[in-house]
Amino acid sequence: MISAGDFRNGVTFEEDGNVLQVVEFQHVKPGKGAAFVRTKIKNVITGSVIEKSYNPTAKFPTAFVERKDMEYSYSDGDLYYFMDQETYDMVPINGSELGDNFKFVKENMVCKILSYKGNVFGVEPPTFVELQVTKTDPGFAGNTATNATKPATVETGAEIRVPLFINEGDMVRIDTRTGEYMERA
Repeated sequence: MISAGDFRNGVTFEEDGNVLQVVEFQHVKPGKGAAFVRTKIKNVITGSVIEKSYNPTAKFPTAFVERKDMEYSYSDGDLYYFMDQETYDMVPINGSELGDNFKFVKENMVCKILSYKGNVFGVEPPTFVELQVTKTDPGFAGNTATNATKPATVETGAEIRVPLFINEGDMVRIDTRTGEYMERA
């Protein structure tokens, strides 16, 4: 059990059957009235974020979200198969559980599989990936008055914006959280 007075960023707890994670918290002691804890909490299964206030003495059961490294093997229709690196078991995960940033993952990349009580609810790809540019227009000299970018398709099929000097066949580093080009690899 954890009390609202002990909330810190990243703490996960259960409330009304939902698994919640503290994103932000603030202990408030107004001059008049009782103290309270103002929080911004995220439902780890649905991803929705809400703001809520709690009495500092309110107690909640602690929720343990398991994060396990698994290697993405292949997809078959709407199922994506991940291999447990310790037991070599193949775990099928429905495409609806994958986030939007999964478009940067190629086969044999290691991802974090998030589960609660054995139910998988999310997949976190590596923070940075290096992918090859498969299709982009050539850049022209003198075209760089400001931070000019052009569309490029990487080997996973995802489309990103890259600087004009990037050509087909170049390896680029991408931040999977934002989907932005970071640097040439």
